[in-house]
Amino acid sequence: MGKTKLLFITHEMSPFLDLTSISKITRNLPQAMQEKGFEIRILMPRFGNINERRNRLHEVIRLSGMNIIIGENDNPLIIKVASIPSARMQVYFLDNEDYFHRKHVFNDAKGKFYADNDERTIFFCKGALETVKKLGWAPDIVHCHGWMSALVPAYLKTNYKDDPTFKDCKVVYSVYDTTFTSSLGDAFAKKAVMKGMDVKDTEDYADATHTGLNKAAIQYSDAVVIGDENVDEDLLNFVKKADKTVLEYSATSDMENYYNFYQEIAADVLVSVA
Repeated sequence: MGKTKLLFITHEMSPFLDLTSISKITRNLPQAMQEKGFEIRILMPRFGNINERRNRLHEVIRLSGMNIIIGENDNPLIIKVASIPSARMQVYFLDNEDYFHRKHVFNDAKGKFYADNDERTIFFCKGALETVKKLGWAPDIVHCHGWMSALVPAYLKTNYKDDPTFKDCKVVYSVYDTTFTSSLGDAFAKKAVMKGMDVKDTEDYADATHTGLNKAAIQYSDAVVIGDENVDEDLLNFVKKADKTVLEYSATSDMENYYNFYQEIAADVLVSVA
């Protein structure tokens, strides 16, 4: 039996981008699982404040060249890669000049939430799955971290459910503390519909607030992780009622709880883990 293949999709990861506690988890967790025998892939956006020279990013020509369609727009997707030598891990970065070449991440210099964060999120989620397809690498588990990956569970359970790359994978979604109080807008759910999908497939995303995105992602996931100790009470109650496999928050550093969690999910034994 081959190694369990574990895909991480996140909008931040140390040392490339440190915004919240997500960056530390997505830096340490993949390495810990790799050391325990898992096969790992990591995808994140190449935001403009990620220094390419310092982090030694370079384009992966064989993966670049795809276009991601959002509404009437064809958006070129460039894939770059960087290594973390101390961990023997590679990280794939999704890049697009219009969406990511900015000095700031989600808010402009005056603190205003970018009006196109909706399209940036759709681009990232669609692009991540298309990149994995092009890699020719079929994950057993897809673990999404944070709100910017919230569409991935819906896409995997609808548009990609019969795709050979993803048809047998389990989806895990980690919820974290609220990081924005705005909304991705009233049009987000409609914009998020991919070719081959129905508007009903994204209707749970009509509430495009931080809490709404998380609730929708949970609905489409096989399992949920409570990622930190400050998750909104409303969201915690929603998780409890969702009848999903849950990994409760734990500050342990050895990641043994995650290892056991993944093993159970990969073995299709979906039970709550304390």
